[in-house]
Amino acid sequence: MKPVRHPDAPAPGELLGAHYEQCFGCGGEQPHGLHLAARAGEGVTITAEFTVQPAHQGAPGLAHGGVLATALDETLGSLNWLLRTIAVTGRLETDFVRPVPVGTVLHLEAEVTAVAGRKIYSSATGRIGGPDGLVAVRADALFIEVKVDHFIDNGRPEEIRAAMSDPDQRRRARAFEVNP
Repeated sequence: MKPVRHPDAPAPGELLGAHYEQCFGCGGEQPHGLHLAARAGEGVTITAEFTVQPAHQGAPGLAHGGVLATALDETLGSLNWLLRTIAVTGRLETDFVRPVPVGTVLHLEAEVTAVAGRKIYSSATGRIGGPDGLVAVRADALFIEVKVDHFIDNGRPEEIRAAMSDPDQRRRARAFEVNP
């Protein structure tokens, strides 16, 4: 089924912000995290970027492949804000096209390509040298819609309590209650 942007989704150009401040991908409280910044695009698309830091390297001077996969996963997961659904990664298939040096700003674009029941299919591309630059990484993903209980039942109780006591987290959780 063709994906449809939720009417209450963030407006095109709006910064999505962190879904959780301790998230390695987008959280501001992770000193070595990606601090990935994503913006809503047109339709069911987003753009994002992050700068590869020295703490993100694998080979000397180059981004670690796992960090690049994390950036793709985080970008793809951010698409769910536009659907107003809670979903987790079920599958992530990543192609590493070229090395990404430390200090590089990786420009990411992602889109939801289809929705079938609880399954959300999406793809992303990461470029170096700007939004129209050379392709460095690509990914296709399958996300599975879940209820918030998924995190309560499987997360560590102390982090769950901290997140649920955070007013921003409660506001975000209520925002997704439109899809019971």
